[in-house]
Amino acid sequence: MPIGPRYRRVSALQRQFFDRETALSAYAEALLRLSPSDGPQLLNVMGIGGIGKSRLLQELRNRTGEVYRTAHLDLQIPALRQQEDALAVLRTEFGGQGVKFDRFDIAYAVLWQRVHPQLRMDRSSTPFAEESDVLSKILDDAMGFPVFGTAAGLVRLTDRALTNRQRKQRIKNDPTLQDLDNLSNAELGYAVSYLLAEELREASHERPFVLFVDAYEALVPAPLPGGKSFGADAWLRDLLGQLQGGLTVVASREPLQWAAYDEDWAEVIHQVSVEGLPMAARLDLLSTAGITEGGRQQSIAEASAGVPFYLHLAIDTYHRNPARLEATITSEHIVQRFLQHVPPDEVRILELLSVARTFDFEAFRALGRAFNLPAHLLTWESLTAYSFAYPLAQGWYRLHQLMVAALQSHLSPTVRRAVHARLRAYWEDVVGRSEGLPERGGVSRSAPLREAVYHGLHAEEITAEEIHSCADRGMAIGGRQAVDGIVRDLRDYLASRPGANASLREAADCLEAESLLALGNTRAVIDLAPEVEREASTAVSARLALAAANARRIAGESRTAARIFQQVWDEQSGPVRISAGFCLADIRMWQGDFAAAFDLADAVYGMCGTEHRGIRADVKRLLHLGHRFLLDFDAADQLLQEAEEEYRHTADPFGAANIRTNRAELLAFTDPEAAVAEAAAALEVQRELGAQHEIGKAYTAMAMAQTRLGSYDRAASSFLSAYAALDRAGYRSGRARADTYRAFLLLRQGDRGGCLAGLRRAVAEFEACDVYPSLVLAIHRAAVRLGADDREFAAAAARARAGLRLPVPLTAVEHRTDTMLSLFLGPDA
Repeated sequence: MPIGPRYRRVSALQRQFFDRETALSAYAEALLRLSPSDGPQLLNVMGIGGIGKSRLLQELRNRTGEVYRTAHLDLQIPALRQQEDALAVLRTEFGGQGVKFDRFDIAYAVLWQRVHPQLRMDRSSTPFAEESDVLSKILDDAMGFPVFGTAAGLVRLTDRALTNRQRKQRIKNDPTLQDLDNLSNAELGYAVSYLLAEELREASHERPFVLFVDAYEALVPAPLPGGKSFGADAWLRDLLGQLQGGLTVVASREPLQWAAYDEDWAEVIHQVSVEGLPMAARLDLLSTAGITEGGRQQSIAEASAGVPFYLHLAIDTYHRNPARLEATITSEHIVQRFLQHVPPDEVRILELLSVARTFDFEAFRALGRAFNLPAHLLTWESLTAYSFAYPLAQGWYRLHQLMVAALQSHLSPTVRRAVHARLRAYWEDVVGRSEGLPERGGVSRSAPLREAVYHGLHAEEITAEEIHSCADRGMAIGGRQAVDGIVRDLRDYLASRPGANASLREAADCLEAESLLALGNTRAVIDLAPEVEREASTAVSARLALAAANARRIAGESRTAARIFQQVWDEQSGPVRISAGFCLADIRMWQGDFAAAFDLADAVYGMCGTEHRGIRADVKRLLHLGHRFLLDFDAADQLLQEAEEEYRHTADPFGAANIRTNRAELLAFTDPEAAVAEAAAALEVQRELGAQHEIGKAYTAMAMAQTRLGSYDRAASSFLSAYAALDRAGYRSGRARADTYRAFLLLRQGDRGGCLAGLRRAVAEFEACDVYPSLVLAIHRAAVRLGADDREFAAAAARARAGLRLPVPLTAVEHRTDTMLSLFLGPDA
C-alpha cells in the first residue's frame, strides 16, 4: 500500500477529538491554574486500552502552543521505565527548548560515572555532553585526561570553564551539589530528580512547562490492593511530586491511587475519564475518512463500541480495499476483516512482528528472511503506515497492544518460540556491532542487549549463565541500570511462569543482590539470600553466594563470610573461583592467618592470565597490606611498586587511587613528612572518586604522620575528618584502627585516660568484627608499656595470639611492634 492514505487520514483522525471536550476542557483549565509558586499539578487521563489516550496526549501537546515547553515520556518503551534513561530523555527534550540544566548536568554526570566506573568522561561517552554548555566546557578544559564524576571535582572544573559569574556562583553555592559525594547511589538518583525539578521550576517563571507521561500501566502492570505497586513507580512519583510551575498529564487505564502512599496526592491529582466516542462522533469520523455508505457506517460504528482503535482499523481496511468492507458485528470482526483484506504475506509478518516489544527495519528484514516472507522497503512502508504502528526514537516501532494480542493469538507456541529465538539473535548482533562505538545520549545503548535477554527467555533457550554473561556486558556498556532492566524482565517472566527453571530465579536473585551490594544496601542483600550455608554448585549460585558473603563481611560477620568464600573456592572453577580465592585470601589476612593468606594469594595470582590484570594488581596490593601489617616495611614497599605497575595496564582509576592511599599509610611508618604530602595527594584523588572509606584511611595516615611530627592540633583535626568519612562509609574496622592511633595522640597530649579508653574501644571492635589480631597484640604491648596490663587487655591478647598464623616467628613480629610503638608513643613511654 502506498504511503498516501495515512496522510489523507490525518484530518479524519483529528475529528475524534471534537467529542473529547471534557478532557480538552479539563486540560485547558489546568493550564489556566498554573503558577510558578504553586505545587505540582497532575491531570490523570483514564481509559481502557485502545480508547485513544495516546492520541489524546498527542493532540493535547499539539494544542498547547509555543507559550509552553513540552516533553513526552512513553513508558511503553522498556528503557524509559528506568529512572536514569527517563531523566535523560526529559533533559534532552526540555533542554532543546531553552532550559539550562547546569546543576542537573553535573549531578547526572556524577550518577553516570558511579554506574559506569569503567568509562572515561568525555564527549563521546557522557550523556548529552554536546547539548550541555557546562559539561562540554568542562570536558574541553580537561584536555582529554580522565575526569572522575564527583560533584566536588566537576564544580571545581566548572569554576575554570565558565565565564558567567552568576552561573558559576549558582553552581558553586548549591547545597545539593555540595552534598552529592556523601550520598549512596540510590540517594543520588533522588537528588538528580530533585535538581531536574528545580531547574524546570526556575525556568517556569519565564515559560511554564507540560510533561506528558503515557502508558503508566506499562510501569505498574498490576497494582496491589490499596493502589500500591512494589515501588516500581517510586522514582516517577518522587519526580512528579516535585514538579512546580508546570503541569503533568498521565495517561493510565485505571485511576492513579497514589494517595495510598501520601494522602496529599488526593488534592494534586485531577482525574478525567476518556469514554468511547458517541455514535454521532463515530459516524462523523468514518465519513471524513471516506466510509460514507450508511449501512456500512452504522455496522462499523456499532461494532467498534466507540473505541477509536477499532474505528482506525476499519479505516485501514477501507483504504486497503474500499469495495470489500463488509458489515461487521463485533470489534473482533473488525480485526478479522482487516486481516482478511491484507495480503497473506503481510499478515504473516505482522504476526511475527507482534512478538517483538520494539522493532526496526533491520529486525523486520531479519524475520522476513528467516521465515521466507517479503522483507523489502515497500512492504515495510506499507506496514508502518497503519494506525496501530507507533514510531519511536532511533527508527524503532511498536504495535498497539490490542493488535499485538489479536495477532499473537494466531501463532502456535512453537512458532512464537522460534520468532523469539530469531529476535534474540538479531538483537545480540546489534549489540555486537555497537560495542566499541562511542555512546551517545538518549535511550541507553544497552537496550538491544536487554531485548536479547527478553527474547532469549521467551524462546526458552537462554541459560542462567548466559543471562549473567549478558548482564556483565550490559554493565560494561550501560552501567547498573542496564542490569536492573534485565532483572526486571526476569522478574516479570518468572511471575508469569511459576514453574520456570529454578536457575532463572537464582539468576534474578544474584543480579539483584550484586546491584544492591553496589549501592551499599547490605541488609537487603542478606534478606534476599538469608541462608548462611548456600549451595554453590553453578557459576550463578556461586556468584550469589559471593554477593551474600560480601554483604555479611561488610556487616561484620567475618567468620560466616569466610566460610562461604571457602565453599565457593573449593567447588568452583574459572573466573568465579578466582574471585572467591581473592576474597578468601583477603579475609584470612585480616583474621590473622597470614601464612594461609599469602599462600592462597600466590595461588590466585598464578591462576590469572593477562585478561585478569585487575585481579593480579589487587593480589599484589593485598600482599603489600599483609607485609605492612606484619611491619615488614621493605617487603611492603616492593609489593606496592609491583601492584602499581600492574594497575598501569588496567586503566582502573580506583586501583591507581588506592595505591596512593596505601603509599601514604606506609610512609606514615617510614617517612612522616613525605606521608603528609602523599596523604594530601591521595585525598584529592579519592575525593574525586567519592570513596569515603579510602578518604577516611588517607586522613588516618595523615593524622598518624602529623602525630609523629609533633603537629598535634593538625593531627587531632585530621582524625576528626577521618572519623567523619569512616562513619559515612560504615567502615567499622577502619574506624577502630583510627581509634588505635588517635589513642597514641591523646597520650602525647597528656590524656592517659583517654588513650586507654580509645585502646579498649579499638580492641572490642576488632574482636566484634573478627579482624586485626596483630593490632590487638600491638595494643596489649602498648598497654604493658603504659603500666596498664590489666586482665581485659591480657585476655584479648591471648585470644589474638591463638588466632595468629605467621610466616615468621612471633618474636620477630613482637620486636618490630616494639620499634613501631616507640615511633608513636613518644620518648616518655
